[in-house]
Amino acid sequence: MKLTRILRPDNALGSPVTRRALAASAWAVALISTAHAAEPIRIGMAVGLSGANSVVAPAVVQSSQLAVDEINAAGGILGRKVQLEIVDDASGAVGAQKAYDTLVFDKKVDAIISMETSAARNAGLPIVARGRVPFIYTSFYEGHSCSPWMFANGWVPEQQVAPVVDYMLNTRKARSFFLVGNDYSFGRGMLAFTRKYIEQHGGKVVGEDYLPIDGTEWTPIISKIRDARPDALISATAGGAPNVSLAKQLKGAGLNVAYGNLAIDEGTARTMGDVASGMYMSASYLTGIDSKENKQFIEALDRRFGNKVQTPNELSEPQYEAFHLYKAAVEKAGSTDGSKVIKALQDVSFDGPRGPVSMNSSRHAPLSMRLGQVQGDGSIRILQTFERVDPGAQCPNTR
Repeated sequence: MKLTRILRPDNALGSPVTRRALAASAWAVALISTAHAAEPIRIGMAVGLSGANSVVAPAVVQSSQLAVDEINAAGGILGRKVQLEIVDDASGAVGAQKAYDTLVFDKKVDAIISMETSAARNAGLPIVARGRVPFIYTSFYEGHSCSPWMFANGWVPEQQVAPVVDYMLNTRKARSFFLVGNDYSFGRGMLAFTRKYIEQHGGKVVGEDYLPIDGTEWTPIISKIRDARPDALISATAGGAPNVSLAKQLKGAGLNVAYGNLAIDEGTARTMGDVASGMYMSASYLTGIDSKENKQFIEALDRRFGNKVQTPNELSEPQYEAFHLYKAAVEKAGSTDGSKVIKALQDVSFDGPRGPVSMNSSRHAPLSMRLGQVQGDGSIRILQTFERVDPGAQCPNTR
């Protein structure tokens, strides 16, 4: 309308001059629209390429790259290609602040999809809120982390602890437990929930101890475990390196106790071989899931990465899934606008390797959980499956 008012005093709308001006204007608008359509959708990924999570990060990167390849091969999102921006968060708070600043304010990403330690997540959330950037957190964690800009598709204690503890109580007949964790929000949060669950179900906690997230010497804690003589040991460490160091030192000390690990993933277990043999775990994703979607996922990873492929696991599969959930949300919203995408995320789902997943239960996902036991070669034997376990009231009032 503004263009018409400018042109009308000198020329009738049907005059050659006006037609040429309107045609030029339409061409300019089309050119701008085409340029916008060609601009990629940038998805940021902060991950621990160094630090405690460096053991699991390679698999997380591969699953992200596979998801982006699949989305782009299918035409992208709203006709735009996806560009992945990866930044090392060093597995901690200081690194995460730098990584999120880079992604949000320098790279100007449209969304962030990340598997991180809880310390890194907590450091990044205020930056996400300032930038008004949708964030899908893909790691399992201690629960109840809430932000208007965050959704989570990993498990929380309400879903993961019961299979391990119930098995110890009912099948292994354990009555006394020793709890071990890394001294940060994940370790303490997981074990606070675990202690309460054990005591509510007739067990007794005879000891509880923590090591800093960057610590490697577990010998003093192992001595306390030996003195306490528990029927079972439950650990909740940062994913990756701390799992390896603790398991190796337990085996080296000759400590023979039923062991449930609340933070081990299948990829790490495979690298540990017989060091992890006999360990119990609870996971929403294991490579042994017998479904068409899981077989296709594993085959696609093998084709994409060949002999460099990393074992897909509980920390990498939700990352893959989250890219497809984001795609569905953007397409439902019809826009990459952050507030519109956040609103749409609670209404979309994705049929992936774990089965149908939607983040519609207070911004978290109901998940089928599998109780597994690590075998001598590092593979996982699935002992029981629990369908569609609800995460409970995680963030009921977040808007």
